[in-house]
Amino acid sequence: MDKMWAGRFSKSLDKTADDFNSSIRTDCRMYRQDIKGSIAHAEMLAARGIISESDCGEITAGLEGILRDIDAGKLEIDMRAEDIHMFIESELTARIGDAGRRLHTARSRNDQVALDIRMYLRDECESIVLLIKRLISAIVLQAEKNECAVMPGYTHLQRAQPITFAQQLLAYANMLVRDVGRIKDASRRMNLSPLGSCALAGTTYDTDRRQPAKALGFSGVTANSIDGVSDRDFCVELLCALSLVMTHLSRFSEEIILWSSWEFKFIELDDSFTTGSSIMPQKKNPDMAELVRGKTGRVYGDLMGTLTMLKGLPLAYNKDMQEDKDAIFDGIDTVKSCLEVFAPMIETMKTLPENMYRAAQGGFINATDLADYLVKKGVPFRTAYKTVGQIVAYCIENGAVLDDLPIEEYKRFDKLFEKDLYDEIKLENCVRKRASEGGTGFDSVKAQIKAAKEYLI
Repeated sequence: MDKMWAGRFSKSLDKTADDFNSSIRTDCRMYRQDIKGSIAHAEMLAARGIISESDCGEITAGLEGILRDIDAGKLEIDMRAEDIHMFIESELTARIGDAGRRLHTARSRNDQVALDIRMYLRDECESIVLLIKRLISAIVLQAEKNECAVMPGYTHLQRAQPITFAQQLLAYANMLVRDVGRIKDASRRMNLSPLGSCALAGTTYDTDRRQPAKALGFSGVTANSIDGVSDRDFCVELLCALSLVMTHLSRFSEEIILWSSWEFKFIELDDSFTTGSSIMPQKKNPDMAELVRGKTGRVYGDLMGTLTMLKGLPLAYNKDMQEDKDAIFDGIDTVKSCLEVFAPMIETMKTLPENMYRAAQGGFINATDLADYLVKKGVPFRTAYKTVGQIVAYCIENGAVLDDLPIEEYKRFDKLFEKDLYDEIKLENCVRKRASEGGTGFDSVKAQIKAAKEYLI
């Protein structure tokens, strides 16, 4: 296939170099955005009298035909082309002749690819937001089912205080809500059209950059033509947001892996989201969660690769920037695949509240409530804290738990203890009393679920 830039050269590009230089295997997925951008550009050229209305009509019809044929599988993208832009322009010229050769007036591949990738990422942001919201919905559904399921809350992976399983799940819902906000922010900032920046310096033609920008749904145009073609901040910003999505999915995955183990057994994953062992017939492995945890590093790598590619890169466009698409596309594909499997995994997950409660009965996780009992009777908190610490040590030494320790034993440590302490340290009451906004109390959790549902509307 002849190169569009071949006029300057006396020799053909070396086959190995040609393959190395080509990006079509990566950027071919942007064919729809490239065609839409080209149609908007042609319409602007015609409106400004730079090309004729007749040529514009032929270009538009030709591009729409190419789009239909690719979508229908009638036209296969030629992987020998240098990139998707050259393939579409070559195909257009082959179909309509000279009118197709006028399309590239007042633009460059530099602003063309910058336009295409912004449009593509903008579309993908919408898809990712929908996937995240589906996962939030799945979490909220499980939280509703487990509003009263008492479990041990952990710090340092040590049993700390009683909470509800719903509260633990809703913590992840809140992380994901922030993720949606970051992705929307990144999409908003990238929503400026670089078309018309040309190679780097703008154009001598009397163009109207705002016309195609408006037609393509952009909120405005980039303010500087050099920045317009060399900016890839939006790729980095989106990869940062996607990396945080993966951070949250990875943390959630780790808990799912722990919860589904025999050591915890708080949940059981559905058979359709687990695998077995080739040698151990009893195994039921949480492989989907493990893969999500593993793929997190892959998205981090995409972010670091993009940052490193841009570091020290002089203005304006450089071929290094061709590497942006491999990274951002991989990041998007990875996050989407993880979200697509995560939501149904949560939806089908079976919870085992009896096991959660049994675990909450160990580890003295109602000790803070016992200290608070003394505080309510006028004992300074630090004094109460020390007293309860001594009681816990006594229980450990004697194989007892706070709930069953006789009142006579309690009075040995402080005469203020009365039989009503047992109600104070009952696990359900420990949870119920934490009614502060955002807390684990049953009413507070109901309010959090209500807020999450309202967010999803």
